[in-house]
Amino acid sequence: MKHLHLSLLVLLAAAAGAVSCKNAWDLQPRDRISSGRILSSEDGLRTWMANLYYQAPFEEFGFSGTAFHKGSANTVGFYQDQFTDNAINSQGNNIDVSAWWDYGFLRDVNYLLQQVEGLSSLTDTERREIEAEGHFLRGFGYFALAKRYGGVPIIREFQEYTPDPEQLKVPRSTEKETWDFIMEEFDLAAAGLPSLRSGTDARRATRWLALAMKARAALFAASIAKYGARDGLEGEAVERGLIHMSPSEANGFYLQCIAACEEVINSGLFALYKPAPKDPEDARKNLITLFSDPTVAPEENLLIYSYGDPEVVTCHSYEFWCNSNQTRLSAPHAGRMNPVLDLVDAYEYYAYPGRDGTIVTRADGNVSDYDGFKSSHEYLRFDTPSQIFEGKDARLWATCILPGTKFRDKTITIQAGYVARNGSATYEGSSNTSVTIGEKTYYQYGAASPDDYSGFDQSQHFVMTRTGFSYQKFLSTKELTENALGKNTNAYPILRYAEVLLTYAEAVFESGEGNTALARTCLNETRRRAGHTTDIDLTSDNIQRERRVELAFENDRFWTLIRRREFQKVFNSGSRKALDPLIDLRVDPPKYIFVRKTVLKEVPHTWENKNYYLSIPGVAGNGCIQNPQW
Repeated sequence: MKHLHLSLLVLLAAAAGAVSCKNAWDLQPRDRISSGRILSSEDGLRTWMANLYYQAPFEEFGFSGTAFHKGSANTVGFYQDQFTDNAINSQGNNIDVSAWWDYGFLRDVNYLLQQVEGLSSLTDTERREIEAEGHFLRGFGYFALAKRYGGVPIIREFQEYTPDPEQLKVPRSTEKETWDFIMEEFDLAAAGLPSLRSGTDARRATRWLALAMKARAALFAASIAKYGARDGLEGEAVERGLIHMSPSEANGFYLQCIAACEEVINSGLFALYKPAPKDPEDARKNLITLFSDPTVAPEENLLIYSYGDPEVVTCHSYEFWCNSNQTRLSAPHAGRMNPVLDLVDAYEYYAYPGRDGTIVTRADGNVSDYDGFKSSHEYLRFDTPSQIFEGKDARLWATCILPGTKFRDKTITIQAGYVARNGSATYEGSSNTSVTIGEKTYYQYGAASPDDYSGFDQSQHFVMTRTGFSYQKFLSTKELTENALGKNTNAYPILRYAEVLLTYAEAVFESGEGNTALARTCLNETRRRAGHTTDIDLTSDNIQRERRVELAFENDRFWTLIRRREFQKVFNSGSRKALDPLIDLRVDPPKYIFVRKTVLKEVPHTWENKNYYLSIPGVAGNGCIQNPQW
């Protein structure tokens, strides 16, 4: 569709010398179908709409920290959570923000909205629904722009190409105007979209999705208004209001967020999947089912991104990149998603509700020493490598592969080294050393062959975790086949009801408006589904911890740190952390100890505040005022 005009110009050039007696503008291309003709039929309209959904900036399995719809095929397994304090890539230390400046997509949406008005083949109801769906997609596209660039050019009408480019230039709107426009678009969508979809339309937008997406955007806008000044940015874009908003605008957006969430909650159509488990183990099994196959929970998933036939490239390669070494089959670069200790510490212990579950490894309780093993310290000893995690939130066990636990019927061995009987420790590094005691040989990484362990060996760094944890959350529980590598079709949850509950809790707390009792209930519903039996109070720390652990690896943590302007607090105060399991041979029988440590080969990062607003592309041609420091 974007190439229609180019095709016409090519045809005109060829016709100019061959046809002199006929107006070249009257010629019709014989190998192209015009946009108008495509939209004049039901099948054509559905094709156009499907193309819009494909172009839309959904952050699904094919989204990495650097691109959309790439499946990380060219980005060595980089995903957005690896640019936060949730995870790290097994080989890299990049922190990046994915650019998205696709006015071609928005132009196609505007064309749909222009053309649908004149389609006589549609009933009034059908026309209203398609227009509403166009507003949803346009609002979604501008949301993607606003959270990256602040105020952007708002183009409400389809622009015809003209020889004078000056007529096509649209200046940036203020950030406040941009967020207001996004709110309006989602309102128009909610007013015209159907409440339910079924069959082949099940993945398309509904009224409730529009409201939930509005709530997500409104919380983002409110956070920018309340916390945006933390970035300290200055310059023309700030002075003109192209970035930043007055703190006085925050509550207006919080109120819109609250109202949208309440409509979804009060609809009675949505619920958490299996919200009342018998015990933490039951919760763990339920969550693994939910994460490995989101289609089992239509009551929770307001929007699922589906994949189809891998032979026509409608698939993703998450399994290829994210499996542990022992379950990777022949994938040469698996194990790329390494959850870090910073995230694991955030999961509560059931016995201590409302507190970070910081893992204690030493008898003196010191959890701030990351300088490695010291024989002078008394370490807590455990019979198995997984024992130290007992009593922790079921979501940890459903999100990460912990040392010594099973995945696809394999015990995943993650061991950094051993402590010899003389008290010297050998751990991490590039050689799998060993020591023999009696008739038993103990290997540094827990086994003799690299095929039988999944951590720390830097001679196999392209498949080994360097944090002490491997990844599980969205991986299939079924045994993989070689043919399935890089051709995965399990769905991705773009927006879950759990997020709506936590968004409501945050908006009520931050604004002081809304139903506080309901907000506290919402906060605790996700915890109860995870096996907690004690409710916690509505506080900022509790809300942010719950949001982090519930929505881990769903592209939420990155954008939460952006909207609350907390990236500098996370990355300017140290490196991400690992938990090194060591087998302690000083005792008989040997036990396991753990060392809290900086991630192996981690490069400390300093967050540059200019990254809160990305560089506007093409300012020399489009006339837009650039964001600060670019």
